[in-house]
Amino acid sequence: MNEKFKSGFAAIIGRPNVGKSTLMNHLIGQKIAITSKKPQTTRNRIQTVYTCEDGQIVFLDTPGIHKAKNKLGEYMVQVAERTLKDVDVILWLVEPTQFIGAGERHIAEELKGLSIPVLLIINKVDTVEKEEILKSIDTYRKLYDFEEIIPVSALRGRNTEEIIPCILKYLPYGPMFYDEDTVTDQPQRQIVAEIIREKALYALDEEIPHGIAVAVDRMKPRPGKNTLIDIDATIICEKDSHKGIIIGKQGSMLKKIGSNARFELEKMLEAKVNLKLWVKVKKDWRDSDFLIKNFGYDKKEI
Repeated sequence: MNEKFKSGFAAIIGRPNVGKSTLMNHLIGQKIAITSKKPQTTRNRIQTVYTCEDGQIVFLDTPGIHKAKNKLGEYMVQVAERTLKDVDVILWLVEPTQFIGAGERHIAEELKGLSIPVLLIINKVDTVEKEEILKSIDTYRKLYDFEEIIPVSALRGRNTEEIIPCILKYLPYGPMFYDEDTVTDQPQRQIVAEIIREKALYALDEEIPHGIAVAVDRMKPRPGKNTLIDIDATIICEKDSHKGIIIGKQGSMLKKIGSNARFELEKMLEAKVNLKLWVKVKKDWRDSDFLIKNFGYDKKEI
């Protein structure tokens, strides 16, 4: 192995909906975390691995740090804040702005208690003029003593090539944690569930709150047909009225979600997929410790 090989952990943090999952997917080169215009899309700490000749970076894409409104929200904030103590470098994603809100100030206070290098990534620079980007850099410089400030557009891939070398600069020398062909530690079933949830969020748009979960009930190749996988999954919502919206008139919405999810699952699994979806109501599941755990969010793991 290269004696100058570096390896370590990098946390991607920030307020909800600043583009953390989009950035991680772009850096890894394939889709691992789901993306949506709705905030709090990421619910677990998603671990992905980037390996190159010079080093290996294990990315932790955390849920957005926000004011919790229920037990699921509290869990998400705990995941994000505890992650900060376990890493070698922190990437703090923000949007270009000259106004520092209470959320950003809260994150800055959390970081001040840590002796970990922090790189500020100003995302979505394609949405503002260059002059606004410079003003944003100046504004954030006054908030915290960053090691580096990198303006990027994760969606467009602008200036993102600066990020990897910058992270490696702050990692310790050491061996690989994972084989070089490893991309994520997420179980395949969990990625499948998240892709279905993403397609539901997109299709439903503003129609229902984002309080839905997806449970994969069955996933296995059909006997004698390795190129065909049967997947049964249930979309869980909080209200009977939401169930009707998710199913849609004569099942039209559920068919749309299933069709969009199947297209992406077939690309990921490199096989034909027979996807069957059901919808169940579990009232106030986001305030139930049991149901939160049942849908894959285990507090013991944070």
